[in-house]
Amino acid sequence: MDDAELVRRTRVGEREAFRAIMQHHNQRLFRVARSIARDEAEAEDVLQESYLRAFASLDAFRGESSLLTWLTRIVINEANGRLRKRRNVVGVEQIEAAQGRGADVIMFPFGETAMTPEQDVARMQIRRLLESAIDDLPDGFRVVFVMREIEDCSVAETAESLGIPEETVKTRLFRARRLLRSALNDKIAATVHDAFPFLGQRCERITEAVLARLDDAAKSAD
Repeated sequence: MDDAELVRRTRVGEREAFRAIMQHHNQRLFRVARSIARDEAEAEDVLQESYLRAFASLDAFRGESSLLTWLTRIVINEANGRLRKRRNVVGVEQIEAAQGRGADVIMFPFGETAMTPEQDVARMQIRRLLESAIDDLPDGFRVVFVMREIEDCSVAETAESLGIPEETVKTRLFRARRLLRSALNDKIAATVHDAFPFLGQRCERITEAVLARLDDAAKSAD
């Protein structure tokens, strides 16, 4: 079933349809939430709350954008709302002005595609290094990098989700890449799509938690 059919079935009370929506979009939405929160537990909380908000307002979804774009906006709003409560966010303009000072280059060796257990371990360590480097990107650049480079979102989709011009998306991606530098960007290209995984048990746990909360809310309403 496509998203339109899943939305239609969810609206008439089919919980399994909403389960399918969550399981289909969990990976990207978690990555977007984490790119803002920079904490996995917080990102999971953001994801749960965002799904509950989406379920409650599903009738407002008109299909003017894709369901994934609509859900992404909800996740971004929820994550940014929590961020604002925790601290004052530095303006992106200030961050961009500071980029003229340059950034440190992180150099490390990288061999061929992993073929042995030892190489697999090294690959995992490099992936963690990449995730750490992405976490250190300024807020406005980090979410753009995650959406464009890790999730392969188009410039137009990223701009629509974030509510910024397409040229701003291009500029922030360019500057994010510059911060990571060619050593971090080029030599870890083979592992970038494995960053921030949200599959298997974690995906199922979040899905079940959201459905359980919906069941509790329905019982309270009866």
